[in-house]
Amino acid sequence: MSGTGLLVLIAALVVATALGLVLRARAGRVRTGVATGSPDGWALTGSVPEGAEQVLLLQLSSPVCTPCRQTAGVLAELASEEPGVRHVEIDVAERPEVARALSVLRTPTTIGFDRTGRELLRVSGVPRRAELAAALAPELRGRPA
Repeated sequence: MSGTGLLVLIAALVVATALGLVLRARAGRVRTGVATGSPDGWALTGSVPEGAEQVLLLQLSSPVCTPCRQTAGVLAELASEEPGVRHVEIDVAERPEVARALSVLRTPTTIGFDRTGRELLRVSGVPRRAELAAALAPELRGRPA
Protein backbone atom coordinates (compact mmCIF):
# COMPACT_ATOMS: atom_id res chain seq x y z
CA MET A 1 0.00 0.00 0.00
CA SER A 2 1.35 3.42 -0.90
CA GLY A 3 1.75 6.28 1.58
CA THR A 4 -1.14 8.17 -0.02
CA GLY A 5 -3.43 5.16 0.22
CA LEU A 6 -2.55 4.71 3.87
CA LEU A 7 -3.31 8.39 4.59
CA VAL A 8 -6.67 8.13 2.82
CA LEU A 9 -7.53 5.00 4.82
CA ILE A 10 -6.59 6.66 8.12
CA ALA A 11 -8.58 9.80 7.23
CA ALA A 12 -11.63 7.70 6.35
CA LEU A 13 -11.39 5.84 9.65
CA VAL A 14 -11.08 9.08 11.62
CA VAL A 15 -14.10 10.60 9.87
CA ALA A 16 -16.19 7.43 10.32
CA THR A 17 -15.24 7.22 14.00
CA ALA A 18 -16.10 10.88 14.60
CA LEU A 19 -19.44 10.50 12.85
CA GLY A 20 -20.22 7.37 14.83
CA LEU A 21 -19.41 9.10 18.12
CA VAL A 22 -21.62 12.08 17.25
CA LEU A 23 -24.55 9.85 16.30
CA ARG A 24 -24.10 7.78 19.44
CA ALA A 25 -24.06 10.87 21.63
CA ARG A 26 -27.27 12.19 20.04
CA ALA A 27 -29.15 8.87 20.22
CA GLY A 28 -31.91 8.90 22.81
CA ARG A 29 -31.71 12.64 23.45
CA VAL A 30 -34.92 14.59 23.58
CA ARG A 31 -35.01 17.44 21.08
CA THR A 32 -37.56 20.16 21.68
CA GLY A 33 -38.25 23.22 19.60
CA VAL A 34 -38.54 21.09 16.49
CA ALA A 35 -39.65 22.50 13.18
CA THR A 36 -43.23 23.67 12.93
CA GLY A 37 -45.58 22.44 10.29
CA SER A 38 -45.67 18.77 11.30
CA PRO A 39 -48.91 16.98 10.60
CA ASP A 40 -51.27 16.29 13.52
CA GLY A 41 -49.99 13.14 15.22
CA TRP A 42 -53.38 12.19 16.58
CA ALA A 43 -54.86 12.31 13.06
CA LEU A 44 -51.99 10.17 11.72
CA THR A 45 -52.87 7.47 14.25
CA GLY A 46 -56.59 7.78 13.54
CA SER A 47 -57.38 8.69 17.12
CA VAL A 48 -58.32 11.61 19.33
CA PRO A 49 -57.26 12.39 22.90
CA GLU A 50 -59.59 10.89 25.47
CA GLY A 51 -60.21 12.04 29.03
CA ALA A 52 -57.09 13.40 30.68
CA GLU A 53 -54.76 12.52 27.78
CA GLN A 54 -52.50 15.49 27.09
CA VAL A 55 -49.65 13.91 25.13
CA LEU A 56 -49.34 11.34 22.36
CA LEU A 57 -46.00 9.56 22.10
CA LEU A 58 -45.94 8.27 18.54
CA GLN A 59 -43.25 5.65 18.05
CA LEU A 60 -42.14 4.83 14.51
CA SER A 61 -40.59 1.37 14.37
CA SER A 62 -39.60 -1.37 11.99
CA PRO A 63 -39.88 -5.15 12.39
CA VAL A 64 -36.11 -5.80 12.34
CA CYS A 65 -35.22 -3.03 14.80
CA THR A 66 -33.96 -4.30 18.16
CA PRO A 67 -33.85 -0.83 19.78
CA CYS A 68 -37.51 -0.43 18.77
CA ARG A 69 -38.49 -3.12 21.29
CA GLN A 70 -36.54 -1.31 24.03
CA THR A 71 -38.21 1.96 23.07
CA ALA A 72 -41.65 0.35 23.18
CA GLY A 73 -40.94 -0.86 26.71
CA VAL A 74 -39.81 2.57 27.92
CA LEU A 75 -42.79 4.34 26.34
CA ALA A 76 -45.37 1.77 27.48
CA GLU A 77 -44.08 2.02 31.05
CA LEU A 78 -44.20 5.82 30.97
CA ALA A 79 -47.74 5.79 29.53
CA SER A 80 -48.92 3.32 32.19
CA GLU A 81 -47.56 5.53 34.97
CA GLU A 82 -48.77 8.84 33.52
CA PRO A 83 -52.53 8.99 32.83
CA GLY A 84 -52.00 12.00 30.55
CA VAL A 85 -49.81 10.05 28.11
CA ARG A 86 -50.82 7.71 25.30
CA HIS A 87 -48.25 5.58 23.46
CA VAL A 88 -48.94 4.43 19.89
CA GLU A 89 -46.46 2.42 17.84
CA ILE A 90 -46.57 2.46 14.04
CA ASP A 91 -44.65 0.00 11.87
CA VAL A 92 -43.08 2.06 9.06
CA ALA A 93 -42.94 -1.04 6.85
CA GLU A 94 -46.76 -1.15 6.94
CA ARG A 95 -47.33 2.63 6.97
CA PRO A 96 -44.41 4.35 5.19
CA GLU A 97 -46.58 7.40 4.46
CA VAL A 98 -46.49 8.30 8.17
CA ALA A 99 -42.68 8.28 8.20
CA ARG A 100 -42.65 10.43 5.06
CA ALA A 101 -45.18 12.89 6.46
CA LEU A 102 -43.10 13.31 9.61
CA SER A 103 -39.71 13.30 7.82
CA VAL A 104 -38.49 10.31 9.83
CA LEU A 105 -35.38 8.65 8.42
CA ARG A 106 -34.49 6.12 11.13
CA THR A 107 -36.14 3.83 13.62
CA PRO A 108 -36.90 4.04 16.40
CA THR A 109 -38.05 7.63 16.36
CA THR A 110 -40.52 8.92 18.92
CA ILE A 111 -42.44 12.12 18.37
CA GLY A 112 -44.47 13.74 21.13
CA PHE A 113 -47.62 15.67 20.26
CA ASP A 114 -49.76 17.83 22.51
CA ARG A 115 -53.53 17.48 22.82
CA THR A 116 -54.07 19.75 19.78
CA GLY A 117 -51.73 17.68 17.59
CA ARG A 118 -48.79 20.12 17.69
CA GLU A 119 -45.35 18.51 17.76
CA LEU A 120 -43.59 18.95 21.11
CA LEU A 121 -40.45 16.87 20.84
CA ARG A 122 -38.52 14.19 18.96
CA VAL A 123 -36.25 11.39 20.07
CA SER A 124 -34.15 9.31 17.68
CA GLY A 125 -33.05 6.06 19.25
CA VAL A 126 -34.05 4.65 22.62
CA PRO A 127 -35.29 7.55 24.76
CA ARG A 128 -33.72 8.33 28.10
CA ARG A 129 -36.74 7.89 30.34
CA ALA A 130 -35.88 10.58 32.90
CA GLU A 131 -35.10 13.14 30.20
CA LEU A 132 -38.33 12.33 28.35
CA ALA A 133 -40.43 12.56 31.51
CA ALA A 134 -38.83 15.91 32.36
CA ALA A 135 -39.55 17.25 28.86
CA LEU A 136 -43.20 16.15 29.11
CA ALA A 137 -43.77 17.44 32.66
CA PRO A 138 -44.69 21.03 31.71
CA GLU A 139 -47.25 19.78 29.20
CA LEU A 140 -48.75 17.27 31.63
CA ARG A 141 -48.82 19.61 34.64
CA GLY A 142 -49.38 22.92 32.91
CA ARG A 143 -52.74 22.34 31.27
CA PRO A 144 -56.06 21.37 32.76
CA ALA A 145 -57.46 18.00 31.73
